[in-house]
Amino acid sequence: MQQELRVAAYAVCVRDDEILLARWVAKDGARRWTLPGGGMDHGEDPVHTVAREVEEETGYLTEPTALLGIDSIRRSWLRRLGGPGDWQGLRIIYEARITGGALRNEEGGSTDLAAWHPLDSVPSLTRVELVDIGLQLWRDRPPLGRSHLTEHENG
Repeated sequence: MQQELRVAAYAVCVRDDEILLARWVAKDGARRWTLPGGGMDHGEDPVHTVAREVEEETGYLTEPTALLGIDSIRRSWLRRLGGPGDWQGLRIIYEARITGGALRNEEGGSTDLAAWHPLDSVPSLTRVELVDIGLQLWRDRPPLGRSHLTEHENG
């Protein structure tokens, strides 16, 4: 079985009761709101990853202010030319504050829009589960940095 691990870092940026989100465009064209962030380059520090990714996706310069938690997800799939595959995503989630820059949309990347959303409107958005996990970690600040939203998946 082919195994693949992807490590990524994401930011929960909340100000004036609004959260900064980026709209992710899936390979099939579906669009869903997500936390700004993304994959860590080999040798890169996760704090630098989150700052780089937020700037790429939103135009904002940020400073991570707290490590909120780490989320782990797993997915299995059938490979085109062989047996099954096993993918794991390790998502490092930071609280971050905006320090500069200006809101803009990413061009040529995995997201197409960046916007602030009122916290109370998040449940009505078409979004990935990571948004709920990040907000839960931001609100609860669990000592082990683990959201109850993913405990069923992670044992």
